[in-house]
Amino acid sequence: MTSPADVETAVADAHRQGWALVLAATARVARDLDLAEECVQEAYAAALASWASDGIPNNPAAWLTIAAKRRAMDAVRREQTFRSKLPLLVVPEETKDEVAVDEPASVEPGDLVPDERLRLIFMCCHPALAQEAQLALTLRLVCGVTTADIARAFLVSEPTMAARMTRAKKKISAARIPFRLPGAAELPDRLRAVLGVIHLLFTAGHTAPSGASLVRTDLVDQSLRLARVLRELMPDEREVRGLLAQLLVTDARRATRVDADGRLLRLEDQDRSLWDRSAMAEAHDLIVDGLRGGRPGRYVLQAAIASLYAEAPSYHHTDWPQIVTLYDELLSVWPSPVVALNRTVAVSMVAGPEQALKQVAALEKDGRLTRYQYLPAIKADLLQRLGRSEDASIAYCQALELTGNDTERAFLAERLAGLHRA
Repeated sequence: MTSPADVETAVADAHRQGWALVLAATARVARDLDLAEECVQEAYAAALASWASDGIPNNPAAWLTIAAKRRAMDAVRREQTFRSKLPLLVVPEETKDEVAVDEPASVEPGDLVPDERLRLIFMCCHPALAQEAQLALTLRLVCGVTTADIARAFLVSEPTMAARMTRAKKKISAARIPFRLPGAAELPDRLRAVLGVIHLLFTAGHTAPSGASLVRTDLVDQSLRLARVLRELMPDEREVRGLLAQLLVTDARRATRVDADGRLLRLEDQDRSLWDRSAMAEAHDLIVDGLRGGRPGRYVLQAAIASLYAEAPSYHHTDWPQIVTLYDELLSVWPSPVVALNRTVAVSMVAGPEQALKQVAALEKDGRLTRYQYLPAIKADLLQRLGRSEDASIAYCQALELTGNDTERAFLAERLAGLHRA
């Protein structure tokens, strides 16, 4: 017998590390997202009882995959039996998209996308769905990100996001969208959404929307691996190179983002000698390749901005005017209010905090960043630099109300306490 505590820990670890892979494998058998998710949930529930009596398997993910697939095959067989006993029911002809339930689908050497998880991402990013629905549904089902954290990423409430994902799954079912890997000619049309999924997955790992730890290394590592597989699949796509470069250069600072006590360190306070130089060098080469041959896209420009921050000898010796110029170019290809907010930090270093504060005020009036915690956080910093402590305190309180990550909350609370002491 294995202790309940050990079993619970093993199941939790398997959920964190293997949920997406188990779901991806099960979905290829079930051909239905709701059914696949239900079967995977049942497999994890069964593991709690089975592992307590039989012991924790050497490969938990394989055990869970087999258990979930068997449930999916049983469900499909029951459905087929049900159809066969209702002769008046019009049964659609089998298509090449259907897989025999007796033989669980596996990755063949000739598959266009050899990575199981990336295959499912391409499947979920169907053009019949709105792009936001594609991104949210894929993050939840394929990447295992919670609905609450996805809602934070999209700056909406959790019930709103849950409703959107439910509608997306219903549309997949109602429209009979084939649950298959798109052909080679279809991949470029889905690339934008796939890039968005990997980027949002990295963002959710780089700074976890909730929880005690600043970084979720499992999500960061997962996104980096997916970006590398995608580059192997589509080596000539500049935006694929740009995304990988952005992830590499941003993650190069991982070891210095908190101090020995787990407290958040701002970019200007981090020890640059500890940054991952090999990752930065690889990113630099990818950026140079991405800047060749025409106007750069969103991810190449974001990577170039991150690289300028990283390659500067110090925070104050950063080429701030060049960063503002790159942000202007980025806004022209991706007019996002988040990009405009990030630009204000560079503007404050070039034109002063007062000018940047005016731009933050315009973004507040715009209203799209009402739920975005970094807007009041940046505003508070600008107000503090201008000596407006009382207004800065109010802004820090607003940022605290919107922030779910414990490490970030502790940082904001410390800044607020410093203002009160002053």
